[in-house]
Amino acid sequence: MITLEFHPEVKAALNAGQAVVALESNVITHGLDYPDNVNTALKVEGAVRESGAIPATIGIDNGVALVGMNREQIERFASTPNIPKVSSRDLPFVLASGKMGATTVASSLVIAELAGILFFSSAGIGGVHRGAETSMDISSDLIQFTRSKVATVCAGAKNILDIGLTLEYLETQCVPVVSYRSDDFPAFYCQSSGHKSPVRMDHADEIARAIEINRSLPGAGGLLITTPTRDEDAIDSQDIQLLVQDAVARAKREGITGNSVTKFIMKAIEKATAGRSAEANQAVLVNTARVAGELAVAHHCHYPQK
Repeated sequence: MITLEFHPEVKAALNAGQAVVALESNVITHGLDYPDNVNTALKVEGAVRESGAIPATIGIDNGVALVGMNREQIERFASTPNIPKVSSRDLPFVLASGKMGATTVASSLVIAELAGILFFSSAGIGGVHRGAETSMDISSDLIQFTRSKVATVCAGAKNILDIGLTLEYLETQCVPVVSYRSDDFPAFYCQSSGHKSPVRMDHADEIARAIEINRSLPGAGGLLITTPTRDEDAIDSQDIQLLVQDAVARAKREGITGNSVTKFIMKAIEKATAGRSAEANQAVLVNTARVAGELAVAHHCHYPQK
């Protein structure tokens, strides 16, 4: 059995049937440098609160799953070196060992569902990596969407991925994808990936109905909702593509594989853009959390938890 340790604020919100949004801890440990990671984590939680929902940052420590963190815990995750990235397949081992672990999209969804949280926010989901036709490098996030009935709000997939194949894979796995107030499927801090979204919806109450209908379907997993970053925070996708291609080639030459690839490429782009991509990274995290909070509150208004 997994032991869940709830932050008092999160526990009170769930008991009262309030809207709660789960957040991953991987962005604290592997996304940004200290102390930017602390400041951004607090801003992300603040954006959820400003929307009227309660944030629940998820992590693993001392053999328990943390459902919501206090400031001290966020600081500890942000400043402790070499905390492993934990996907859903890794949960049994990290929990059994009693070590710290930073949750990814996939593992956060597992814990959120166990905790009774209906919404999860992530700036960019994992997907099908470039060259996956030979490497078979496909994120477990895409499979977990089929297993957890938690609605994920994101800014699409990171532009270091093969987004066309990612959308094809989501379709094959029967994952419902909808873009909120946009025609395009976004690419993290780029407003468009160059691919149209399968569905567009412009009203939060429509999204809420779609979530409830999906939850009622036999065998259904979660619904994936995308929202583009704001105009003022976006980076032009053409500017990024050449940088991504160069970083991917460098990672291959240096023998970097597995879950280390994403961090390597993101850091390479940050250096090449003189930190602009890091600022855009922080902005998309905050904006996505704000939208997730708004959608969670709208859903709660129409379908309050019992």
